[in-house]
Amino acid sequence: MPSASTKAAATSTVADTRLSPGAPGYRRMSFALFAAGLATFALLYSTQALLPAISAEFGASASAASWTVSAATGALALLVLPMSALSERFGRRTLMTASLAVAVVVGLLVPFAPSLEWLVALRAVQGAALAGLPASAMAFLAEEVRPKALIAAIGLFVAGNSIGGMSGRIVTGWAAQLWGWRAGLLAVGLMAVACAVVFRLLIPKARHFTPGSLNPRELARTVRTHLSDPLLMRLYAIGALFMTVFGAVYTVIGYRLVEAPFSLPQGVVGSIFLVYLVGTVSSAAAGKLVARLGRRGALYLAVGTTAAGLLLSLADTLTAVLLGLVLITAGFFAGHAVASSSVSRTAKTGRAQASALYQSAYYVGSSVGGTLGAIAFHAGGWAGTVLLGLVAVLGVVSITLYGSHSARVAARAEARRFQVRTAA
Repeated sequence: MPSASTKAAATSTVADTRLSPGAPGYRRMSFALFAAGLATFALLYSTQALLPAISAEFGASASAASWTVSAATGALALLVLPMSALSERFGRRTLMTASLAVAVVVGLLVPFAPSLEWLVALRAVQGAALAGLPASAMAFLAEEVRPKALIAAIGLFVAGNSIGGMSGRIVTGWAAQLWGWRAGLLAVGLMAVACAVVFRLLIPKARHFTPGSLNPRELARTVRTHLSDPLLMRLYAIGALFMTVFGAVYTVIGYRLVEAPFSLPQGVVGSIFLVYLVGTVSSAAAGKLVARLGRRGALYLAVGTTAAGLLLSLADTLTAVLLGLVLITAGFFAGHAVASSSVSRTAKTGRAQASALYQSAYYVGSSVGGTLGAIAFHAGGWAGTVLLGLVAVLGVVSITLYGSHSARVAARAEARRFQVRTAA
C-alpha cells in the first residue's frame, strides 16, 4: 500500500501537470473554449435582436415572439444536467464537440422556419443541443486548469459568451436590415460553423478526466448532495437572479429602441449590443476583483453596478440608455463569472453536476427573465421591465447578506469550539 508521502507526491505531480498561463497547451485550450463560448451565445440568443422584425412578420406580440429566446434557454436549462451526466461517462471534450455540431446543423435550418411555431420548436431543439456545452466546459476547466488560474480561465470562457452574444446580435441586426431577419439568422449559423471548426482543431485532449458511470442512483445522490449544500444553493440562486435581469433587459431593449422617442433602425439596434465588450472586460477581470474584494465584495460591486444601470436606463435619452446598458452588462458578467467559478471551486466531487445545476438555474433565469420582461414591458413599458430587474437585484443582495451572516455565525461557533478544546 502506498504511504501518505507517496500519495502526496502523486497528488503534487498531478497538480503540476495541470494547465496554467504560460504552460504549453493553455493558449490553445483558451482559444478553443473561447470559440465554443462565442458560438453558444451567438446561437442561443440569435433571435433576440430580431424580435421586433419577427413580431412584424408573424403578427405576434412581444411576449409571443420572446418564446423564440425562452424556448432555447428553457430547453438548455432542462437538459444541462442529463448532458453533464453523459460528459462524466463519455468525456467533456466528446460531448462538447457533439453538442456544438448538432446545434450548428439546427442553426442552419432555423432561418427557413415557415411559422412562429416552427421557429420556436427549432429553437428549443437548438437549446437542447447546446446544453452539452456550458457545464462540460466548466468541468473541463476545473479538471485541466490549476486552481489558482481557474477563475481567470472561466472568465475567458465567459468572455467568449459575451463576444458571441454581441457579435451574433450585431450580425443579425445589420443582415436583417439589409436582407431580412432570416438572412440574419443564416449569417449567425455560418459564423457558428467557423467557431465549431476552430474549437475542434484547437481543443486539447483531457489529461485528468476519469470516466464515471451512468448509474441514475449515483447521479441522483450526487445531485442531492449538491442541493443540500447551502453555499451551492445560494450560488445557484444568485446566477438565476442575475440572468433574470439580463434576460429581461436584452429581450425587451430592441422594442424600446425601435419605438419613439428613439425610432432606431434594425441595424443600429443590433449595434447597441457592442456594449457586450464591457462584459468581456468585466468577466475577464473577475479574478482580480475576487482577489482584492473577496467573493462577496465582488458580488456586492456587481449588484450595485447592475442596479445603477437599471435606474439610469429609465431616462429618455439615448446616451443615458446606452450608459445604463454598459453598467448592467458589466455588473452581470462580473457577477456571473464570480458565481460560476465559485461553484467549480466549492464542489469537491461531481463537478460536472454542480456546474450543470448552476447552468440550469442560470438559464431558467434567462427564460423566466425574457418572458416576464416582455410581459412587464407590455403592462408598464420600460419602467415595468426595470422594476422586474430591481426586484431580482434585491434578491441577490438578500442572498449575499444572508451568506455573510451565516459565515460570521459559523466562524463564531468554530471559535467557541476551539476555545473549549483548548481549555480541555
